Amino acid sequence: MKTYMAKAEAVERKWYVVDAAGVPLGRLASKVASVLRGKNKPTYTPNVDTGDFVIVINTDKTVLTGKKLENKFYRYHTGYIGGLKEISYKKLMAEKSDLAVYEAVKGMLPKNSLGRAMLKKLKVYKGAEHNHAAQKPEVLKVD
Repeated sequence: MKTYMAKAEAVERKWYVVDAAGVPLGRLASKVASVLRGKNKPTYTPNVDTGDFVIVINTDKTVLTGKKLENKFYRYHTGYIGGLKEISYKKLMAEKSDLAVYEAVKGMLPKNSLGRAMLKKLKVYKGAEHNHAAQKPEVLKVD
């Protein structure tokens, strides 16, 4: 039996729009990361970027289950000595919910040049408006 290996030049890409309102952050991120990698297609090849474009809207209405809003922190380093900063997810979701979704999806993609190429196909917006109507995105359901 032959194994199909996709070529990078012959990949058909579709556009999907995901409404993040009322969806837990982790479930949303895992579904979006799977589509960005191309795992929803029969032509999935691990070493080729076969994924689709994903637009995530309404990130300000994404939910975190349990006590994660109070107990979970987003940490980053400025690059200076003693420059470790941390922001609670309660503040992060109120001010920069698009960053929270972006970082959650980024953490679920490969940590190499292929993962960085996949991440460029992710578009995240706080509100319900996006400027990709010309691409005619299909609605993607997140359970």
